[in-house]
Amino acid sequence: MPKKLIFLFFLFIYKIVPAQLTYNDLYVDYDSAWTYKNLKIIPIRPKGYSGTARVVPGVESLSQGMANGTVVVTERGTAATENVHWLRINNNGNKAVFIGSGEIILGGRQDRMVAKDTILPPSPRDQYIPVMCVEEGRWSDRVKKIQYSNYADPALRKVLGQSNNQVLVWKEILNQLNKSGTNSSTMAYLARRSDKKYTPEQDAYLRYFGEKFKKTDSTVTGFVCMSGDKVIGCDIYAGNNLFYGELQPLLHGYIEEAINTGSAPVINDETVKAYLNPILTSEATQEAYLKKNGKMYRYKEKVVHITGYAQ
Repeated sequence: MPKKLIFLFFLFIYKIVPAQLTYNDLYVDYDSAWTYKNLKIIPIRPKGYSGTARVVPGVESLSQGMANGTVVVTERGTAATENVHWLRINNNGNKAVFIGSGEIILGGRQDRMVAKDTILPPSPRDQYIPVMCVEEGRWSDRVKKIQYSNYADPALRKVLGQSNNQVLVWKEILNQLNKSGTNSSTMAYLARRSDKKYTPEQDAYLRYFGEKFKKTDSTVTGFVCMSGDKVIGCDIYAGNNLFYGELQPLLHGYIEEAINTGSAPVINDETVKAYLNPILTSEATQEAYLKKNGKMYRYKEKVVHITGYAQ
């Protein structure tokens, strides 16, 4: 690895913000909640920074890396079944790349979903990530163009995180396709997103929440999402640059669930607090709770990302 890349990588390792992702360092901004149709979002911000955001240096999102061409995703090898659950990553940039559990990669020999949070440094060598199939009916020698396709909805991310089981992932996808009346010859999770009836509604949600985040200050490092009388999930990051790199892809997943299975939010703040308390009260309660009800990703002993699943 060139000296410059080594320097940047170690700069990233040692300058991850050491603050906890708990109430000691975060506050849930209930007064700034935004609601559009079936989805309510409450931003989460750092405490005590006088308007200055927490930045995790030297890292970009998978979507950013693929868009600017510094991160290249390819199949690991031949069409042998041993390669189903792996994808090759080449990080040719000068930043580490954060890859999130639940991110969808379209194309290749079949559509895949990233199986766990990972940070990969810049490297001239091939690196690999574990994935799950989200297109049960296709595995072929022919490799389609590989593209980034945002996060899965919270329900599918929950099944992935709690089971890490391919059969249960397929079962959840089939259930969602049946409920929405979506036909797919390859049982592709992404089939709903290409439905012309769905796209305009999704775009309206994206415009609304995109404008809200654009107009607020840039210190936000996470959010909690609600639909109907339930919390459908939360995602919180160690820095605002990490969060904003994941924001648009995350919104796609939460919006998809709100449209397909949600209803107008009627949940009150006390219910949201009851959901967040075991996650944010202390590091001890956070770790214990998220073992069964979410995910915690540590890198070099520092918490970089936490996900809370639906109630």
